[in-house]
Amino acid sequence: MFDLFKKKKKPEKTEAPKAKKSDKELATENKEPWVNVVGVEIDQDDPGNGAFELDWNEYFVAKLVRAGYQKKKEDTDAEIVDRWFQAVCRNVLQENYEQWEANQPQGAPRQVNQNDLGNGRTEVS
Repeated sequence: MFDLFKKKKKPEKTEAPKAKKSDKELATENKEPWVNVVGVEIDQDDPGNGAFELDWNEYFVAKLVRAGYQKKKEDTDAEIVDRWFQAVCRNVLQENYEQWEANQPQGAPRQVNQNDLGNGRTEVS
């Protein structure tokens, strides 16, 4: 039998779920350097050109300053991070070039083009 007049129990109060902290928030709380690539834009007409959007915390900038990336006292955080990112890109390029150079056949003759310009002059390329 059902008791129609029985009091219904009130639902227990539960705390609202806490919002999960981002990696940046956690690193900042722990006073750890943090940087992340937020986005990449590619030029539709020239895919070799584009831009990266970075996000960082104050501890990452402090680490870069200690490493010598700040050139002037008035440098902004963005300028310091940009200087670091350019160095990373240069290092990647240099490493790829060195690998390419190491894979070239040893002792392979280099092709030299000569063009007689007249009057005893020659163009060499």
